[in-house]
Amino acid sequence: MKLNIVVIGLSVTSSWGNGHATTYRALIEALAQRGHHVTFLERDVSWYRNHRDLVKPSGWNVSLYESLSDIPRRFGQLIRAANLVIIGSFVPDGIAISEWVTSQAQGITAFYDIDTPVTLSRLEGGVDYLSAAMIPRFDLYLSFSGGPVPQMIEEKYGSPFARALYCSADTRLYTPQQAEPKWSLGYLGTYSDDRQPTLEQLLIAPARSLTSEQFVVAGAQYPESIVWPDNVSRIEHLTPQQHPMFYSEQRFTLNATRADMRALGFSPSVRMFEAAACGTPIISDRWPGIETIFKPSQEILLVSKPQDVFEILRDMTDERRRTIAANARKRVLAEHTSYHRAEQLETYYLEALARRQRKPRKLSEIRPVQVAEF
Repeated sequence: MKLNIVVIGLSVTSSWGNGHATTYRALIEALAQRGHHVTFLERDVSWYRNHRDLVKPSGWNVSLYESLSDIPRRFGQLIRAANLVIIGSFVPDGIAISEWVTSQAQGITAFYDIDTPVTLSRLEGGVDYLSAAMIPRFDLYLSFSGGPVPQMIEEKYGSPFARALYCSADTRLYTPQQAEPKWSLGYLGTYSDDRQPTLEQLLIAPARSLTSEQFVVAGAQYPESIVWPDNVSRIEHLTPQQHPMFYSEQRFTLNATRADMRALGFSPSVRMFEAAACGTPIISDRWPGIETIFKPSQEILLVSKPQDVFEILRDMTDERRRTIAANARKRVLAEHTSYHRAEQLETYYLEALARRQRKPRKLSEIRPVQVAEF
């Protein structure tokens, strides 16, 4: 089975300020390795244009577009002929693009929600990349969140077929590096208002107590008003190629979860899989379903307060630390690589195709959208 796949996503060319790029790169590289032809369409915007870090794709294509009207004008034939068209979350003008794609595409259409907890928490009030009315029009809803969430999307929003498609680690890039740890605890992630209190509690507070230890926070968009302890280093941005060494230079890495993700649960961050693949043990806040991803105390360390982190950093032996890291890496290699996700997507595609063939969509279920509306 060799598929022609079109992905319209937030960004694949730049990982600056977003977690979408590494998720897309890992999945698409694996799909290309499995023989599929993939084209990624990305809006050309200044904040990604100025921070592009994509190494030349091997076996897949990227096309940049300037405006909404470029979709039907430049890529209409490509989209109509594709076996599978995927539209991602946070795509500019995502609702209008979805309207046109689901009306015109002959193949399977899918919405890949890399931001499921955020989407569901705000959908009733309105988000500019997806509407509740659009969800039943996609053949497939790929959810960043697992557990009971896909079934809820089917039951509450009328998706004909919703399945979890977690992020993953590209284990060709994310591997252990030969490095001596220089930071006791580190964190990699873009600034977020609702995540900062967790970072304050689980990294900055321990840093203030353990003044002889070194800590690090890497990521974009942190306000200048934040007062960092002297033993917390700041790195504005790291390209994905720099991530493996960064992780390998930490004794532990922190997973700090956004409020919407923590409330919904079953929403692992891509950084968890990438850090584990690099052989770095993870300290994480608690949320429902995390035990379905990594086994607590055996593959991941769960904490609730600064004292928990303090005790781990002060008391845990290197032998146990390495054992937990090795167990987590083993779990990623067994279940959470980009090749696992590519295989899952193939399976979902075949299931969605079979469902459509059993029950063709009625014309009344598809509201035509004229290209002129763009």
